[in-house]
Amino acid sequence: MKKPAVTEVPIHPLIAERWSGRAFDETKTVTREQVISLLEAARWAPSCYGDQPWRFVVWHRTQDPQGWEKAFATLWPFNQAWVKRASLLVLVCADPIFSYNGEPNAWAEYDCGAAAENLCLQAVALGLMSHPMAGFDPEALRAVAGVPERYKIVSLIAVGHPAEPDVLDGELAEKERAPRERRPLAELCFAGKWGKSL
Repeated sequence: MKKPAVTEVPIHPLIAERWSGRAFDETKTVTREQVISLLEAARWAPSCYGDQPWRFVVWHRTQDPQGWEKAFATLWPFNQAWVKRASLLVLVCADPIFSYNGEPNAWAEYDCGAAAENLCLQAVALGLMSHPMAGFDPEALRAVAGVPERYKIVSLIAVGHPAEPDVLDGELAEKERAPRERRPLAELCFAGKWGKSL
């Protein structure tokens, strides 16, 4: 199902078509080549001093069902209701210490967001759908993934092939069919000074 963004002026289709759907087709799997493609896109994101603070842990539902189930078990019930059909779960972690000088990196999570968005856009390019989320137990997921204490758990991304909303029940199907909404530019963007209209 496609729900392109409604914009004031045209934007690139890759961006316009990216949205966080919940209807995944559990009969189709994400290939290893597609997984590598997603991670390569993330790897080439910009970062402060080129430090690349992101780290990813990937669980594949059909290639590692036990691992995927352990990661899945850390999700909140609302997310479990729709994530159960996704092929991949991708954990995004941030290294809060610069590798080049050992000092704190205040921009690590920002950089991880850029890498995660690259991954999500690459998913669109591959005909896949991604849904970043925060509804999980971070410490339980840290234990499942064996993430060292130094790293901050940032987010989890479900990835898979899109399906029609009919695969979802009730409220979830309604959410999937609902139009996409964003605040107007005038509320979010200013010209030279906070509150000054563009």
